[in-house]
Amino acid sequence: MILVTGATGTIGREVLRLLPAGPAVRIMARNPARVACATQGAEIVHGDFTDPASLTDALHNVHTAFLVTNPDGNDDARFLDPARAAGVRHVVKLSAAAVTDPRADDLITRHQRHNEDLLRASGMDWTLLRPRAFMSNTLSWARSIRADRVVRALYGTSVNACVDPRDVAEAAVRALTGAAGEHAGRAYTLTGPQALSAAQQTAQLAGLLGQELRFEELSPQQARTALGARYPADIADALLESARRQHSGSKAGVDPTLPGLLGRPARSFRDWAADHLNAFGPEPAARD
Repeated sequence: MILVTGATGTIGREVLRLLPAGPAVRIMARNPARVACATQGAEIVHGDFTDPASLTDALHNVHTAFLVTNPDGNDDARFLDPARAAGVRHVVKLSAAAVTDPRADDLITRHQRHNEDLLRASGMDWTLLRPRAFMSNTLSWARSIRADRVVRALYGTSVNACVDPRDVAEAAVRALTGAAGEHAGRAYTLTGPQALSAAQQTAQLAGLLGQELRFEELSPQQARTALGARYPADIADALLESARRQHSGSKAGVDPTLPGLLGRPARSFRDWAADHLNAFGPEPAARD
């Protein structure tokens, strides 16, 4: 049996869509009603990382688990300890590419490094997925594009080899369903095929939408204010530090791992954007 956590998130949703028929699948969610799509025949159960009893139930008879956790100040021991006790053999963890950068010392990266260490020391087989930024992060621009035909972002010329979440999910499915030991003890850095800046992404969106879009660069203080409205202060600080590292060129490298895993090229930002143009167009009620 495969257990999927993070099933309502960016990657978890795609993992559920891509899992093949055959393996038994259990989906753990804090709110099972929010699980929008599921592999046919999958069991959906309540589970919460802060509720040990729910984890014990969710992990019963599980062989392989897909682990997605948030930088909320807690470590993955709260999942790994009951997983080991339940006899789980293999954990595929969603981590981040920044853990390999010695200059990255922000809260989120330190959290990911610590949790990777916990998993490697757990005694279970492990696979680490380390993606760059998700192309879907640009969905945060949709409101300003619809309202003002403008994109606002910090360090607009700095580049990131961002990755399509569908490719990350496909890599996860391969690790979850591969032959015994095929992906054990492996850490995969997952990037897209090209490093792009926010200004370049804006230009590509404009071409696909067939409309002019303007890019406006935020000052660091404006970015801090915007992030502070969405995240706790320590997370906002970590995201600003990550943006500064990107500005120094630390996220420009394109890694060949993903095409090797998937047997095809990684999807480009243009590919992703073409499939999500409706998100940037007029609100449904305004269309006619």
